[in-house]
Formats: sequence, structure tokens, C-alpha cells
Amino acid sequence: MPIGEFGGAPPLVEGSAGLTTPLYWMYEMAQASLNPARAVTDATKILFQNPLNPWTHTEFGKSVAAACELFERTTRRYGKPEWNLPTTEVNGVRTEVEVRSIWEKPFCRLLHFDRKLTRPLRAPQPRVLIVAPMSGHYATLLRGTVEAFLPTHEVYITDWADARMVPLAAGRFDLDDYVDYVIEMLHTLGGNIHIIAVCQPSVPVVAAVSVMEANNDPFVPLSMTLMGGPIDTRRNPTAVNNLAEERGIEWFRNNVITKVPFPHPGVMRDVYPGFLQLNGFISMNFDRHMDAHKSLFANLVKGDGDLVDKHREFYDEYLAVMDLTAEYYLQTVDLVFVKHALPKGEMTHRGKPVNPAKIRRVALMTVEGEKDDISGLGQTEATHALCTAIPSHRRVHYVQKGVGHYGVFNGSRFRSEIVPRISDFMVSAANTRLSLVAAAE
Repeated sequence: MPIGEFGGAPPLVEGSAGLTTPLYWMYEMAQASLNPARAVTDATKILFQNPLNPWTHTEFGKSVAAACELFERTTRRYGKPEWNLPTTEVNGVRTEVEVRSIWEKPFCRLLHFDRKLTRPLRAPQPRVLIVAPMSGHYATLLRGTVEAFLPTHEVYITDWADARMVPLAAGRFDLDDYVDYVIEMLHTLGGNIHIIAVCQPSVPVVAAVSVMEANNDPFVPLSMTLMGGPIDTRRNPTAVNNLAEERGIEWFRNNVITKVPFPHPGVMRDVYPGFLQLNGFISMNFDRHMDAHKSLFANLVKGDGDLVDKHREFYDEYLAVMDLTAEYYLQTVDLVFVKHALPKGEMTHRGKPVNPAKIRRVALMTVEGEKDDISGLGQTEATHALCTAIPSHRRVHYVQKGVGHYGVFNGSRFRSEIVPRISDFMVSAANTRLSLVAAAE
């Protein structure tokens, strides 16, 4: 989960909520103050893209229109993206897909990508619950992940809510609640399910499965796949990991937590706001983002529609961020990145120890990227040392060559090399489940 680097926002003032730092309010006022300029820019862009305007076809006119789009995109507040997965191909047949919510609580919905099959399958396909990161971006960041699994799997995904949209009356949401949500969703799905955790959810997913195994829960998943997750950040620490240890939890509490302003439904809720997270994301690769926007300007002037569309598609997703509840964010930083509670055997859930050594019925696969600069090599693999009760023939570790963090769950190598391996692993895990349960009993 990227934490990012910040210049040091004003600290929270202890006491009355009315004295809390006005950081979020200032951001809202800045957004509102840009509206007149955005309106003028939009009108100018339309003027210089009008085919009846002789300036439209000149270098000057194209440059003005490109500059207007650049201003609009860099000052826009990006909303939650759509899934845009209307169809998939199942056994060579183009099939419609309906996205339905089948379970809901204040901070999350469980979505089912219901494939409208026109003819029955020869054999049931694996059911997969993808636990999306709750680390700033929306679940749609995993659109490519879902798309890759849809042709051969029945796919479900967690759709985490933007904390600023959840009223205070709905209560708190912390790491214990996250674990409870995962367990409840597995109960809702009724067993015979595989679970995939992408990045940040690896720790709470391991915790949830550990709790279920300790309670002999019949709805434990058939298999658990962890992809680029920070299980033990002491191994090959990255800049993200070092930042957390250097700053300490109090720095984050005092510098990145503020209250949601009116008129959002979650007014006065303590959150780690999305705009601060975005500042952290961009600052980690500032030069790369600057170059990308310079290229956008040049491609708009040249009229290179394909490259422009690729830029828009990526940044429409990347710049759409959501607020996280303060209690969840601070607990995650403290327990995962500072105290390393899970690998040290010190993590608890509702006051009871979380012991991955209890996991015995669930097959385990870990996937890492060779060039991952968020979760370093070995951090996810560390899960195998914790889950000692899983037989060796029920474990798989795979390192994908030549990819970074994003490439672990998206892109051409993910589709061609990682997905087939996960699919094969799931089939193997399901085929040996009955004999393993009998042995455990």
C-alpha cells in the first residue's frame, strides 16, 4: 500500500472538532475557486476545436486546444470510474456481463460479474473472490485483473466505499472490521471459492483465513493467492517501507489525518483524504508523470488519437482516489509497516491471536514481481514460513520476471504468464481438497 512522501501538512489540533486543521476545507475551496477558470477553458477549447474556426487547423489553434485540455485534466476532480466490462468470451462465445451487488455493508459491496451464458458449461469453472486494495484507488484499478479471469472463472470482487461518502452514524471501520468483512463475504459465497488478495489485502486476508481455520469454519476458501502483498516488510524493504519506519505512526496521525468537510455525507469523519494520497502517489514518480503530460500535449497537437486515448484511460483511473478511514489507515501503517505484527506473531483480531500456522485446509500461492518497488521481493513469499501446517505440495511461489508492482496484477505478462499459473493452481487445489479434509478430520 503506497504511503507516499508529504511536505508536512499542519498538525491536528487536539480538542474540539471545530478546531481541527482546515486542510480538507481549503482543498474544497480551492476546487470551487477553479470552477470559473475551468468554464472559460472549456469554452476556449470548444472554440479552437470548431471546424468552422480557421485557427482550428493551425499549429497555434491546436496548441491552444491542447493547453486547455491539459489544464482541465490537471485541475479536475476525478470521480469513481465505471467497470466498462459489458462482455467477455466464454468458450469462444461472446457473452454479456452484468455487474451485480450481492452483499453490502456501509464500507463495502461484494460485486458479482454475472456472465449471461447462453448454453451450459461442460464443467463448472472456478469461483474466485478478488479482494481489491483499500489503499486509495477504487476497485476498478483491477479492471484488467477481472477481465483476465472472466473467460474462465466466476468472478467476485470487493468494492470498497469512499469514506467521505459514509455517514458518521455508520460507525468506525478499522483493520478488525476489514477481517470481519472478508469472513462475512466468504460465508455469503457459501464455500467452494478461491480467494485472491492483491497487494494491501494480503495481510487481512491471511488474518481472516487464520481466524476461520482456528474456528474450524466450513467456509474457508479452497485456495489463497497473495499477489505483491506486504506480509513481512522487513525483507528487502522499499522506500515505502522505510518511510513508515522513519516517520513513525505519530507523524502520520499528525500530518495526514483530517476531517471530512460539509457537504459530503461523511462530514466530520476522520480520514486520510484521497487528495493527500494522490500527492504521495505522484511524488514517488514525479518526473515520470511530468513527462507523460508533456507527451500528452505533444500528441494532442499532432493529433495522435491512439496515444492520447491511452493516456486518458490510464490517468482517468490513476487520478481517481478515495478517502480512507483514519483508524483503518493508521492501524495498517502501524501493524504492517512499523511493528510487523503478523510475521512476529503479535497480530490479534478482536483481542485474540492471529496464527497463520492454523491454516491447514487452504492451498497457498504467492506471486511477486521481479522489479516491484512497493512490496519488495520476498515480502509476499514470507507467508510460506508462517503457514507451516500447509503441506509442501499445496504451496506455490512464483516470481514474474521483468515486471514491477502494477505488472503483478495487470498487463500483457499478467495475462499470458501469471493468470494461467493461478488457474492451474486453483484446479489442483480443488481436486485435492476432499482428501485433505478427510485427512484433517
